[in-house]
Amino acid sequence: MPVIQPLPSGGSNRAPAPAPAPLPDFAGKLPSLDQIERMSTDEIDELLGLKPKVDIPPGARRSLERVGVLAPAEGGLPTFSLANQPASLVRAALAGSDGPVVSRWGHILLRRALASRLAAPADMDPVEFAALRVSTLNAMGEFAAARAVAQEVDTSDWNAALTAAALDAYIGTADLVGACPAVRLQGSRREDANWRLVQGICNAFAGEGARAKADLNRVRSRGQAASIDALLALRFAGASGQGRGAVTIEWNDVDELTPMRFALANAVGEPVPAGLLEGAGPYYARAAAVAPMLALPQRIAASEIAAREGILSSSALIDLYSQAYGEEDLDGPAATLAGQLRQAYVGGDSAARLAAIKDVWVSGPGQAIDYARLVLTAYAAARLEPSEEFVDDSGPLLAAMLSAGLERDALRWGNVIPEGSDGWAQLVFAAPNQNDPVSTGAVDDFIGDDDGAGQRQSKFLVAGLAGLGRLSQSDINSYSSDLKLGLGSATRWTRAIDAAAAADNQALVAFLAGLGMQGSDWQQMTPRHLYHIVGALHRVGLSAEARMIAAEAVARG
Repeated sequence: MPVIQPLPSGGSNRAPAPAPAPLPDFAGKLPSLDQIERMSTDEIDELLGLKPKVDIPPGARRSLERVGVLAPAEGGLPTFSLANQPASLVRAALAGSDGPVVSRWGHILLRRALASRLAAPADMDPVEFAALRVSTLNAMGEFAAARAVAQEVDTSDWNAALTAAALDAYIGTADLVGACPAVRLQGSRREDANWRLVQGICNAFAGEGARAKADLNRVRSRGQAASIDALLALRFAGASGQGRGAVTIEWNDVDELTPMRFALANAVGEPVPAGLLEGAGPYYARAAAVAPMLALPQRIAASEIAAREGILSSSALIDLYSQAYGEEDLDGPAATLAGQLRQAYVGGDSAARLAAIKDVWVSGPGQAIDYARLVLTAYAAARLEPSEEFVDDSGPLLAAMLSAGLERDALRWGNVIPEGSDGWAQLVFAAPNQNDPVSTGAVDDFIGDDDGAGQRQSKFLVAGLAGLGRLSQSDINSYSSDLKLGLGSATRWTRAIDAAAAADNQALVAFLAGLGMQGSDWQQMTPRHLYHIVGALHRVGLSAEARMIAAEAVARG
């Protein structure tokens, strides 16, 4: 049947015209011209009621029922994992995760959990939940993932905490224009220097170049931001095409680096003096390693900490050195290492490739093997044919493979590695679905040969095997007593992660595992924490992550 649209109603039935917008309330007193001159354009807009309240039409706004970028079908954790969990526990786990985690594989797991498309606990505001996750990702150096999670929430719904965390993510990625929807929507709610600088930049990219220049010059003249930051922001604003005049950047009087300064300089292509970068802290290496606008040598110099922590995958790290090898005019340590890495792949025979791999592992004579170099050689190690000739190097070879999760390649070495050796300690965690008890004789041999400080590798081996259920309870008690592991003692954290595992809650276990691995060095990790983390992950079906964390602990302990 055809649809017949009714004719418009007659004049007598028309809907009344919408009421005019209310005039701004000046509390009976208009501001003076002098007061208006001292206001920024955003303050004037707010005064006159001209600021928009939303930036997305009602029909296009998104639900807050679930927020994140990884659906369960894409590798994310179950969406409603936390729906019935106490908000106080989730809040405490995320708020306490305010730095990096000691484990590369722990970092990878926590990033996956934080980026998953999750529903908030029933008694927690979804925006607060998103803000906590964005803040934790920033603390880990995962600025791109943090930005992606923040962008899953409409900017009109952002609270102060999410705005602050999202702005940190935009600064970490040098994507200052990406913050513009929230900055222009919220106007002058914040008065800090970073906010004022981004406001000026956003005004310029909205086609208001004269306004942006005036606002940024005002910020500079009033001392609301350092002169170098205001000048960098003026150059950024000029890139919108509305700028007039050149901006000269002088670093002579600058004696420190800040995240905003670093982001502005990277965004406009202004080289940061080497003196400021030296000793600037790991934040800048984490940001630089994934900053595509930076020169290749600078990214490579920053890549080791990013690989060691889990920000960069083995493949991404190899890609950086592949680009370095292809640069004909590149010289220095990066070019040398790129040549060694190529030999590790294409050497004439296995012995030549192993020699090249070992050259990559150490940065100089007498230096210990850097775990980041194991990550770099993961696929080269996997290409070696297992041989008894290489048994002495099997420990770091297998650690390299497992740093990239190459379990099948590692398991090929099972017939040539003696029980109780360094290689065996790696291989024992490589086999999936392995429930057979481990020989206590092999464990005893490993402990007997462990002459490291405090026998930390032996302690982590026992803790990992105990968490995976590969040792009997009597053996666990015996080793715990002999090595003084304290596996049987409990804390509020151990009780919480064990309860989350008993409830089969992957997301909560992952959050609590991340809390238990806070730190920048494996010296900050205890065997008891490793035991509960590995055990909890294993019980909730995250056995692969549990095994890789345990193997990493033995390799890096």
